[in-house]
Amino acid sequence: MQKKRSLKKLFTSCFHEAPVMTEEMPRSGSYREYYRLTGGSGRSAVGVYNEDRKENVAFLSFCRHFRSYGLPVPEIYAEDLDKHIYLQEDLGETTLYGYLERVYKDGIFPKPLIEIYKRVLEALPRFQLLAGKTLDYSKCYPRYRFDRRSIMWDLNYFKYYFLKLAKIPFDEQELENDFNTFADFLLEADNDYFMYRDFQSRNIMLKEEKPFFIDFQGGRRGPLQYDVASLLYDAKADIPQHIRDQLYEHYLNVLSEYLEFDRKTFLKYYHAYVLVRIMQAMGAYGFRGFYEKKQHFLKSVPYAVENIRYLLETGSLPENTPALNAVMERICREEKLMKYGRSDSDKLTLEVSSFSYRQGIPDDTSGHGGGFVFDCRGILNPGRYEKYRDLTGNDRAVREFLEHRTGIGTFLHHAVAIVEPTVNNYVERKFTHLMVSFGCTGGQHRSVYCASTFAEYFSKRDDIVVILNHY
Repeated sequence: MQKKRSLKKLFTSCFHEAPVMTEEMPRSGSYREYYRLTGGSGRSAVGVYNEDRKENVAFLSFCRHFRSYGLPVPEIYAEDLDKHIYLQEDLGETTLYGYLERVYKDGIFPKPLIEIYKRVLEALPRFQLLAGKTLDYSKCYPRYRFDRRSIMWDLNYFKYYFLKLAKIPFDEQELENDFNTFADFLLEADNDYFMYRDFQSRNIMLKEEKPFFIDFQGGRRGPLQYDVASLLYDAKADIPQHIRDQLYEHYLNVLSEYLEFDRKTFLKYYHAYVLVRIMQAMGAYGFRGFYEKKQHFLKSVPYAVENIRYLLETGSLPENTPALNAVMERICREEKLMKYGRSDSDKLTLEVSSFSYRQGIPDDTSGHGGGFVFDCRGILNPGRYEKYRDLTGNDRAVREFLEHRTGIGTFLHHAVAIVEPTVNNYVERKFTHLMVSFGCTGGQHRSVYCASTFAEYFSKRDDIVVILNHY
């Protein structure tokens, strides 16, 4: 590949030795590509390929600026913006989230982990206030400030990629009105500091137990509350609330060494920024999970729902946004959202779907490929009859037609007999995903009935998680 050849050439030019190994690194939630290049001497660097030039310029400019202030960010070794590549310091493979996963067990958030979070929060004001004062904000991308447009982008991201795709009902105009009211309130907070934007556990590396910071290219001017909310309400990190409260107070104590501020005023806006950050993250989960069909992103949804539930229970949501609050209450009542993760995260997820052959077979959501596809078009179609045309396979009349006038029962019996041994095998081998799809001409009657009945059969098991989709 040309990008690998370009990175190898840049490595050789920079270090005067050719890399003997080039390893593609796992991607995160972005479209950037990362490669670990290692020379014969053992020297290593992380090569980055990203076609978004403005984003590259923002990262490289911010990184050099932060290093000039002694902040722990990766060193930039070399760059070739015309080829969309650069080399940065290799900080290893341990993120704060990866470390948290290893040591946070049985509901106990251990003291060493708390101490690391405190060190992370001690560094945050140095980004926000010290280095942020002299940063060249003209390099910010895509916006130089977390302004009304940025806020509305995030709120609409949540609306279109989470609410709509998760099929959460809402009144479009009333919710839009509340979005504007909510944005007005958020913009009352002092927002003339550096806002890291994505200050969360996957963007903090641990090297020799010291935190290093990456992925700040989306930074801009903004409020202090946003970044501490991002870290402490990082959904899948699932920090216990009493630990969040302790860390929040630690951050305020550190912040007071740099800035005089009123704690009550800070708290007044803090929970609002917790909410807007949760909404932005849920938009990302919906885009990656529901829209791009990357199932693992949906595993963070239940944690985000629990965070919303906490805000509701503590009366922390805005009082003058009834449509927004109603949406949040509805999200907390949706049991289907809780099936995407939490205690079931290690179980096999059996994803059952109905689809129309006119639209094509659904994409595999796990990234593994494969799965079972059953063609229901050999079964008599209720859609040929006028009285069933506007109904679906979940309606009683259609179900009775299929059960009494077709051989759909035998068809499903054989489908279960084919799939069940694989389900049992995958459970035993601790596999995490299996996709089963049923297709018919319009994706409305036969396939819907089969997918729903099939899912109902397997949902009786407590060793798997069943997710049902109708495309």
